[in-house]
Amino acid sequence: MTVVPDLSDARWFKARASETAQGCVEVAHLEEGTVVRDSKDPQAGVLFFTPNEWECFLDGAHKGEFARPTR
Repeated sequence: MTVVPDLSDARWFKARASETAQGCVEVAHLEEGTVVRDSKDPQAGVLFFTPNEWECFLDGAHKGEFARPTR
């Protein structure tokens, strides 16, 4: 089980495209990895990704591997 590091100094940000939207996520990069949380409910918890996991996610996202299917 991965232990989430201390988040007291985390600098959270979200994509500029989501500044006016509802239902956005926020991201913080830490030395230990990257954390993601729901911007509407930041106290609900976080998802923690190691640096390698985050790079693999970004690579897949850039290649469209996680795009929602079209109907």
